Amino acid sequence: MTAKGKDVLHVGIDLGTSRSSISASSGERHVVDSYVGWPVDMVARKVVKKPILFGREALENRPMLDLHRPLERGLIKEGSEKDEAAVRELLKHLITMAGGGEGKKVQAVIGVPAEAMRVSRQHLRTAVKGVADALMIVSEPFAVAYGLDALLHTMIIDIGAGTTDFCVMNGRYPTDDDQRTLTHAGDSVDDQLMLLVRTRHPEARFTVHMVREWKERKSFVGEPPQPVVVTIPVKGKPTEIDITAEMKKACESLVGPLAETMLDLLSRVDPEYQERVRNNVILAGGGSQIPGLAAALERALGEVGGGRVRAVDDPVFVGSNGGLAVALDAPEGDWEMLPG
Repeated sequence: MTAKGKDVLHVGIDLGTSRSSISASSGERHVVDSYVGWPVDMVARKVVKKPILFGREALENRPMLDLHRPLERGLIKEGSEKDEAAVRELLKHLITMAGGGEGKKVQAVIGVPAEAMRVSRQHLRTAVKGVADALMIVSEPFAVAYGLDALLHTMIIDIGAGTTDFCVMNGRYPTDDDQRTLTHAGDSVDDQLMLLVRTRHPEARFTVHMVREWKERKSFVGEPPQPVVVTIPVKGKPTEIDITAEMKKACESLVGPLAETMLDLLSRVDPEYQERVRNNVILAGGGSQIPGLAAALERALGEVGGGRVRAVDDPVFVGSNGGLAVALDAPEGDWEMLPG
């Protein structure tokens, strides 16, 4: 049986390709970059002084680690035992930070991409076994909607690293027809930006981690708020390079696919309610914070009578907060009990 007492820790987890967050009934909230690393040898173990590293610490020490970014498009990478182990360790790390252990039972709601719920279930069940006592898997945009109490005549567009997930809320659990998943998301912007800069500056040396940082600090859609200038080693010499045009093109690669899917989902809403949904489009996820993106999608709504698009205030925890709200409200029959 599930329980609601003090001996139970309820958690909502947004298990993301780039970052994973947890919100717990204990009041704890934490976010970790979705990296897990093990020291590669005896020397590395002596230097890092830990058997396993997570998040930013793992990334910063990556030359000494067997480093894994185990989630691809919001899913555990298939065929890799080490990636499955990495997800298990990441979940254990998040739950421990949130106050798990100490004899408490843990009931976890985990958000996954909208179209990945069926294929994720067995992988997540394996990863969570022994870490949580009860599991519920929900789509990430549904968790966002639940946490915002945006459950009726609302469209959520959750722009993560691996996927962008859409969900129209009609006052009930969403069906497959109410949801979409695209792979046009943060990682695809990184890939395009990397290719564009490398094509224009073939002698420059840089990594995807550097590209990701440029995007997170300087992304934009539309007119640039300021020139985007980065420092990159060229033939070993730090060199300032203007990548404004490349940043614009990479970020705006999201607009067309997102607008097309948004309008397609809107066309499937009951005509009586389409205007309400058009005026209640909410952007979540890290990509929601790209300056100019909400305005570009709002312009796209002009084709069908106009509307309103706004970004959430707290993109880091809005998904895990929603998962926690689901966990606290869920009836006993909605939980899958896990063997110890």
